[in-house]
Amino acid sequence: MSPTLTYTLTFILISNLGIAQVIDLKGNWKFRVGDKPTWSATKFDDSGWEMIAAPSAWEDEGFNGYDGFAWYRKKFDGRQLTKDQNYQINLGYIDDTDEVYVNGVLIGFSGSMPPKFKTAHNSERIYSLPNDIINFSGENSIAIRIFDVTQGGGIIDGDIGIYRATKSRMLIDLQGLWYFTASQDWKPVSENAEWKKIMVPSPWEHQGYSKYDGFGWYKRSFTLDNNLLGNETDLVLMLGKIDDFDKTYLNGKLIGKTNDGERYSHSNSYNEIRSYTIPANLLKKTGVNTIEVLVEDIGDIGGIYSGPIGIISKAAYERYFR
Repeated sequence: MSPTLTYTLTFILISNLGIAQVIDLKGNWKFRVGDKPTWSATKFDDSGWEMIAAPSAWEDEGFNGYDGFAWYRKKFDGRQLTKDQNYQINLGYIDDTDEVYVNGVLIGFSGSMPPKFKTAHNSERIYSLPNDIINFSGENSIAIRIFDVTQGGGIIDGDIGIYRATKSRMLIDLQGLWYFTASQDWKPVSENAEWKKIMVPSPWEHQGYSKYDGFGWYKRSFTLDNNLLGNETDLVLMLGKIDDFDKTYLNGKLIGKTNDGERYSHSNSYNEIRSYTIPANLLKKTGVNTIEVLVEDIGDIGGIYSGPIGIISKAAYERYFR
């Protein structure tokens, strides 16, 4: 069966201006050139790794002329955080591409790794730090996989740290890691579909699908936290802006679609915020819920490219977004 994500992740492309830093991540990090998946693990023994200062290009830290894969690792104390707050991790500017793991869980990535390399060197890395993966009673690990193709490499600039984030209006925040397949031919239990991780919201061209126009499926699974929903029964699924057309399914049922039928350069569907009412009793209170979105791009950028993304009460939707 296709993979699922059952925890909430958020990828936020906004400045952290005015948001208080809680943990400063500047200074020494463990560092090693090369690339092994086990280096993301929480309890991996990195005692033999070298030390490197961040932010600073690794060429300025004794690795002059090195291009390729390398990993950074650092620990932080979860006792400095509280469960009643939302947090973001700001890793500044990374040259060229990155994948970020906290306690062994991938929380976000920017650019695209080889073989479909796409740099993101000019993008500030601000990722949500989900509360359900934080160890609030002790040690936590951050592991960053980086690929650099030329010139400066690594965590090169920025006010890196963990920040207190603003409270989301979403009851269930669905920004972050989804799964994607660039094909119109899709079956719900297909073993052959080539599902790849993708960040939402962000154009698919920025994530290894350069110049791709056509169809693609997005997929995201989640479980309900009834404490977050409370007594809310009138709910809206928000999918931000999609370029260009979409059909959106929740637990196999079509709940909304947007397609003005116009051709490229005449269509305005790309500029419409998708907000679809969730039918009563469609969400499963226990077990896994699955969102599937068929997107058709007819030119330029494609995909779910702008937020907000999540489930919100109808009252809050009408107050803040309608």
